[in-house]
Amino acid sequence: MIEKRIFKINNIEVKKGTVIYKMSRDQRVSYNHAILYGMETAKKMQSDFIVCFNLVSNFLNAPQRHFEFMLKGLEETALELQNLNIPFLLLIGKPEQEVPKLIDKTNAGILITDFDPLKIKLKWNNDINSNINIAFHEVDTHNIIPARYISQKEEFAAYTLRPKVRKLEAEFLYPVSYPEKFEFERDNTLNNIAQFEKIDYSAFDKSVSAVPHIIPGRRAALITLERFISNRLEKYDTLRNEPGYDYQSELSPYLHFGQISSLEAVLAAKNATAPQEAKDSFIEEIFVRKELADNYCLYNQNYDSFDGFRDWAKNTLLEHITDTREYIYSLEQFETAKTHDPYWNAAQKEMTRFGKMHGYMRMYWAKKILEWSETPEQAIETAIYLNDKYSLDGRDPNGYTGIAWSIGGIHDRGWTERPVFGKIRFMNDKGLKRKFDMDAYLRKVDLIKLV
Repeated sequence: MIEKRIFKINNIEVKKGTVIYKMSRDQRVSYNHAILYGMETAKKMQSDFIVCFNLVSNFLNAPQRHFEFMLKGLEETALELQNLNIPFLLLIGKPEQEVPKLIDKTNAGILITDFDPLKIKLKWNNDINSNINIAFHEVDTHNIIPARYISQKEEFAAYTLRPKVRKLEAEFLYPVSYPEKFEFERDNTLNNIAQFEKIDYSAFDKSVSAVPHIIPGRRAALITLERFISNRLEKYDTLRNEPGYDYQSELSPYLHFGQISSLEAVLAAKNATAPQEAKDSFIEEIFVRKELADNYCLYNQNYDSFDGFRDWAKNTLLEHITDTREYIYSLEQFETAKTHDPYWNAAQKEMTRFGKMHGYMRMYWAKKILEWSETPEQAIETAIYLNDKYSLDGRDPNGYTGIAWSIGGIHDRGWTERPVFGKIRFMNDKGLKRKFDMDAYLRKVDLIKLV
């Protein structure tokens, strides 16, 4: 099935020469179709195979928290590649400059990368492609069913993507073999794993420090998955939305940085002894909903702005733009959790302290930003800024899509018309208190700072 995961960024023929895999979104060795494709191509051409990662130190204003989590995970991946006789290179600088330099230095015959729908990643690929004259292929090893294969358009909602998933899932839901030790690598001087020891983490934005509670890397990701499957999956369908309890998977940072794959998580859930309803609930989230987010960002390049909303949502929000807001908060007040609402404040504190926020509270959090901002445009900017700055899974299709759902009704329908929200789905604190033990959530968040 690797062939169905390949998208040719250009139509240049593959020629004999080093095969380079520019790792980007999927920072792991196991369950990585791009590595398998690269190794297969290199063996066929009897060429060397190397893996590189291009570090951009100002990537979308990411702070130290995110870089430290990513780079420590990458170091683990680099050592694993070394054991397979595959060199790993950490490039630092502009991708459109550094990658072509590596191609020239190694006399490469093909460049491979993994799939990412974010427009900055697509631009990097286009810029690299303009500066090279070898084959350039993209391999979707992030989605269980490749995003470009399952749909060629922006899906309206989960109910339009779900039948396509059901039709194709048997074709793609199977384990991926672990790579064998590579036999053709000849140039050991290329390996620069020692570069990790020289990284000055203090050079990154130190305003958001690392989260000691969440250990980065592949090994930690597998432990997190095993604990979820063993201890929490059985009640996932009934308790995952309960903010005061810990029944979510906790996999989002690892999925975001590609330290674990959706495919292996779904296979683990399918093989678990938990009730079918619980397994189905988890698989819906990590398969249908997560891949719907990739679809949205791939086919809607305004995924991070008001312009990406559908016309009905834009119209209803604009019709209510002059409605009186009971509260209006500045970015600083939002960021420092100084609103009148203890539940919203707790959600913001959970994200700033812990690097994540409970999924149900994330919806409430974004909808209140809409309610307490002067315009919907300002609301989406505020939500993205805060999510990307503090959440370890920031700068992710799931985050952009979740905010667009909460503020702009993406993948949702119109509801009863209300002030400020118009026909966008409404949430309030009364609903939280009616459904959940919110005192338990407040206690949980307050304890985070004591760990």
